[in-house]
Amino acid sequence: MTAAAAPVLTALRGGTLVDADGERPGDLLLAEGRVVDGDPAGADVVVDVTGRLVLPGLVDAHSHADAAVLDPAVALALLRQGVTTVVAGQDGVSFAPGDGSFATRYFAALNGSHPTYRGPGVAALLAGYDGASPVNVGYLVPAGTVREQVCGLRPGPATAAEVAAMQELVAAGLADGALGLSTGLDYVPGLFAGTEEITALCRPLAPVDGLYVTHMRGGYEDNAAAGLDEVVAICRDAGVRGHVSHLHARSALVRELVDRARTQVDLTFDSYPYSRGSSLLSMLLLPPTLLAEGVGAGAAALADPAVRAEVLDAWVPVLAARADMGPRWAEQVRYAHVAAPGYEELPGLTLAEAGERAGTSAAELGLRVLAASDLEVGVVMRTPVERDDAELAVAFTHPAHVGGSDGIFRGAVPHPRAYGTFARYLQVFAAERGDLGWADVVRHHSALPAERFGLAGRGSLRPGAVADVVLVDPAAVAARATYDEPRALAEGVDDVWVAGVRVLADGALTGALAGRGLRRGVR
Repeated sequence: MTAAAAPVLTALRGGTLVDADGERPGDLLLAEGRVVDGDPAGADVVVDVTGRLVLPGLVDAHSHADAAVLDPAVALALLRQGVTTVVAGQDGVSFAPGDGSFATRYFAALNGSHPTYRGPGVAALLAGYDGASPVNVGYLVPAGTVREQVCGLRPGPATAAEVAAMQELVAAGLADGALGLSTGLDYVPGLFAGTEEITALCRPLAPVDGLYVTHMRGGYEDNAAAGLDEVVAICRDAGVRGHVSHLHARSALVRELVDRARTQVDLTFDSYPYSRGSSLLSMLLLPPTLLAEGVGAGAAALADPAVRAEVLDAWVPVLAARADMGPRWAEQVRYAHVAAPGYEELPGLTLAEAGERAGTSAAELGLRVLAASDLEVGVVMRTPVERDDAELAVAFTHPAHVGGSDGIFRGAVPHPRAYGTFARYLQVFAAERGDLGWADVVRHHSALPAERFGLAGRGSLRPGAVADVVLVDPAAVAARATYDEPRALAEGVDDVWVAGVRVLADGALTGALAGRGLRRGVR
C-alpha cells in the first residue's frame, strides 16, 4: 500500500498578522486548508510577505454575483479587493428553489442567468459552486422566489395553506445549507407579502439560528424608520436575528435607528462606500400591478402606446414625488445595462439625456426601452444629496456595520461598487482617513459577517481557522473603479489563498478553483 503524501506546509513569513483583536508581527502557517501551529523552518513553500498585512479573507455580505462569480474576470475583480466569500440570494430573488427561470428573467439586469443551475433547489445550487470558482459563495433562501413558486406573482396575502407550503420550502433550503432568508420588499412578489406572512416565513430560521436579511420596504432614506420598525417586529415575533441590506440614509439617522432597533432585537446592517445606488429600471418606472403580470406579459403590455400613457399619467408622478428621487429624477438616473439591440448608445446616459436625444420624454423612452428589452434594463441612481467620505464613515464605524457591495456585474456601464467597494474600505477608511484600524477592518469585513452568516471557521487567522488569507499592501491599496470606468481593477491586493490554495499570485489568477458553496455551520 502506498503511504499517503505528507500535507504541504506553506509559510507566509515576515508580515503583520491582523485579526479582529489586533495586529502582531509573525509568520502564518497553512496546511490542509487550515491555519496551523508549527515551525516555519520546516515549511515546504515559503512566501516572503514583508511589508504586507496578512488578513483573513473579506466577506461581501450583499452581492449579486450569484452567477457572475463563475466568470474568471469577476472572480479576479473580487479577489483583487481581498474578497474571498460572497453572500448571494439577496433581495428575495435568486435561482433556487425551482428551476431558476423566474430570477433569470426578472432579475436579468442584476444577476444574469446561471450557466449550469436548472434546479431543483439550494443543495444543487451550492454544489454547482464547489470547485467551480476561486471565490466561495454562501446563499440565502430568497423569499420572493419562494412566494413565486407557491403563489405565482399575484398581489394580496397568501392563504394559510400557501404559507405552510412556503415554510416547507424555506426549511428545505436551510436543511440544504442556506445561511438564512432574504426578502426584497420593493420588488415583486415580495412587496405583496405583509408583515405577518414574512414573520411566518422566518419561523423556520429560529431552530437553526438562521439570519433574516432584508431589503426593507419603502425606499430607505427618510423612510428608513418605518422599514426598520417592520424589521424589528418580524425579528421579535419570529424569535430570529436580523440584518438590513444596503442601509442608506443620513449617517446620523442610521446610527440612531440602528441603536434603537438593537435595544429590541439582535440586528446588523451593511452598506457600501458610495452615495449612488443601482437597481432595475422596472422597479422605478412600472406600477406593481403591471409587474405582477410577469416579465413577458408586462413587456408586451408596454408595447401598447395606451398602456404607456396610463403609466405616464398614473405612476411617473409618484416617482417625482418620492423623497429619494424628486421632480428632477430623470437627470439622476443613468442607464447601466440595456438588453435590447439598437440601444447600445444608452448606457452611460441619464434618462433625461437619452430622452432629449430621442426627441421624447425621458419616461416615455424608458418605457419603450423596457418593452424592447423584456424589462432587462439596469440603472445607476444619484441621490438628491451625495454624502462625502466623512459622513459615510459615521455609519461604517458603527459596531453593527459589515461590508456589502450590492455589487452588480451586468451591463456596459455598471455601478463601480462591484469593483471597488472593499478596496475603498481599505484605501479610504483605513489607510488614508484612519476611521478604521486594520483590526477594525477585519472585525467589520471578515469576523463579524462570518459570525452573523454562520460561515464556520472563517474570519480569523487563529489555528484551526479555514485558510482564506489575503495579503494587503497598505501603501498601495487603492480602488480604481469610477462611475466612468466602473470595471477598473483594484490595486494593492496581489496574493490570496482560499482554503489554503493560492488562487491569486502577483495580481493574476492562478487557475486554482478552491472556492465552494458554503453551507451554514460547516467548515
